[in-house]
Amino acid sequence: MSEMRVVGVRVELPANQPILLLRETDGERYLPIWIGSVEATAIALEQQGVRPARPLTHDLLKDVIGALGRELEQVRITDLREGTFFAELVFDGDVRVSARPSDSVALALRVGVPIHAEDSVLQEAGLIIPDEQEDEVEKFREFLDSVSPEDFRGADT
Repeated sequence: MSEMRVVGVRVELPANQPILLLRETDGERYLPIWIGSVEATAIALEQQGVRPARPLTHDLLKDVIGALGRELEQVRITDLREGTFFAELVFDGDVRVSARPSDSVALALRVGVPIHAEDSVLQEAGLIIPDEQEDEVEKFREFLDSVSPEDFRGADT
């Protein structure tokens, strides 16, 4: 199992499909996961440190976990079947709950717990990006740091 870090979220064109991009902390493989736009927004907002006036779903879940006296210890991306990724939330006492990777990552960022991916998932779906493309990943990271949710709103007509 490899620890992963969130590089960011980007939109794959022309399908306009958001992709969550993770990278091995101590390796060179990237793991792209296609996710929904709501989860992509939740991840991007958390990475940018944006605090909404009212809790979003992942903020609420974090608060519920704390109110119940539980502790989320880690998130694991456990499987890839027929193009669908699977994950689990690992709580204190080795309690595990099945979850989508997008929701799991959004929650992990809010709680500050590690994200791991099974080696079998990385072997099947992991990518090694050549050095010349590494600059593009860094540019993408810089873009994420400079963008705000208001940038994605349509023009009023």
